[in-house]
Amino acid sequence: MRKRAAVLCGAAVVVAGTFTAVPADAGTPQSPPSASAARLTWKKCGTADYPTLQCASLEVPLDHANPRGRQITLALSRIPHTAKKYQGPLLVNPGGPGGSGLTFAGFIATGLPKAVAAQYDVIGFDPRGVGASKPALNCGPGYFNPVRPDSVPSTPAIEKANLKRAKSFAAACGRKYASVLPYINTISAAQDMDSIRRALGARRINYFGYSYGTYLGAVYAKLFPHQVRRLVLDSIVDPTGVWYDDNLSQDYAFNDRHRALMAWIAKYDATYKLGSDPEQIEAKWYAMRAALAKKPAGGKVGASELEDTFVPGGYYNGYWPYLAEAFAAYVNGKNAEPLVETYENFGAVDASGDNGYSIYTSVQCRDASWPRDWRQWQKDNWAVYEKAPFMTWSNAWYNAPCAFWPTGSLKPVNIANGKLPPALLFQATNDAATPYEGGVTVHRLLDDSSLVVEEGGGNHGITLSGNTCLDKYLAAYLTDGRVPRGGGEADAVCKALPDPKPLTAKAASTSSRGAALHRLLGARS
Repeated sequence: MRKRAAVLCGAAVVVAGTFTAVPADAGTPQSPPSASAARLTWKKCGTADYPTLQCASLEVPLDHANPRGRQITLALSRIPHTAKKYQGPLLVNPGGPGGSGLTFAGFIATGLPKAVAAQYDVIGFDPRGVGASKPALNCGPGYFNPVRPDSVPSTPAIEKANLKRAKSFAAACGRKYASVLPYINTISAAQDMDSIRRALGARRINYFGYSYGTYLGAVYAKLFPHQVRRLVLDSIVDPTGVWYDDNLSQDYAFNDRHRALMAWIAKYDATYKLGSDPEQIEAKWYAMRAALAKKPAGGKVGASELEDTFVPGGYYNGYWPYLAEAFAAYVNGKNAEPLVETYENFGAVDASGDNGYSIYTSVQCRDASWPRDWRQWQKDNWAVYEKAPFMTWSNAWYNAPCAFWPTGSLKPVNIANGKLPPALLFQATNDAATPYEGGVTVHRLLDDSSLVVEEGGGNHGITLSGNTCLDKYLAAYLTDGRVPRGGGEADAVCKALPDPKPLTAKAASTSSRGAALHRLLGARS
């Protein structure tokens, strides 16, 4: 799964075909929900960024097979439609699993063209167990507090320490949430989405998901195909590898992105003075890692925390200038302060991150079977590490609680679907978190879908972050259901945005749409 889209070549922006005719009912306005159908009470909860945001809560069954049994609460948000033409609710999800969707509704509504957003009720939600939904899981508060053991198990003692942490986390989840864990999974979350649809009084929903949200959306579409009106998936999970194999595939892709960062730093040797040879710069990075394993910077940034700091750079190249400055300050000036600050900005985990990780593990460990024999993890991860050392063991320990999870596992959902209206898919060729092949696979599995590819792009989450070519296709689809039709692997190809330049006093900001999106998507979405 390491291959990239070598077949997608040529011009800067290539439209691989024309738009299809609009489906028969794609432009038909939806009927606003009747007061009798709606079960939601919306209250103002606006923020400075999203002043029209509204919030509500909805009770759903913990176990959808027992609808009269124990109920849990979902937190919802809404940016209401303002246009006369109403196209129904647009449910949005930022991924994770474990990502909060409440403010994400505001991000999507303000990112779309005003005329498009005005036609939808943009609906955010915290999936079960997340954020403001109740109960909100937090299995191990402070689980990622520094300084953790080195992620690379180079000695039996280091491996034992990491295993102890993983086992303890899984056991804590089992103790605190024994009655809940069997129902924290993607299928249950998809069933919750249909409860939201019914509460909204909508016959069908529109859906827009990033990252893990693409799998959630595809599962919803499989379970409820006739309730789907429009489906947008951005940065697409390979549904054939959930979740153990997908994580191993990530390791190769993140290693490639880390090397892309090293090459970018080499390009700006005049700024960072780390050299002009990417391989030599990479060697300096691993030497820095070794030094931090012995003496953590500021008592906070050891080898594992350094990985936490640089992994976000694999998701979003907008972070590269900050990472490069901290790297250069430590290596050239023996100054650890910028590295500590960068860790606190990009790598440190707060209480919401603890909650997110609790849901991440709960969903992934329950969704599919994981090897229960640690020797299998050792064999597979050491083999990958030999070729892709940057994130392999960090990723292994991030997922290691699944080897000891206290619940059994479900079977992954076969998301193949021939019952949907045309779906629109977006994928970057060099995405590390959801490698390119996932987009191609889902394009094949969803009949009548269209795939828009960002050629040369390495960011995770690519629409509504500055690429007008991609956003043109998104806006056309949400306006009247039009999708590009090309033939072959991709239906349309857009050129990636250029990589960032080193920081200047004027440019030293992470307030761009891309940065805002990646803060909402999270570090491991």
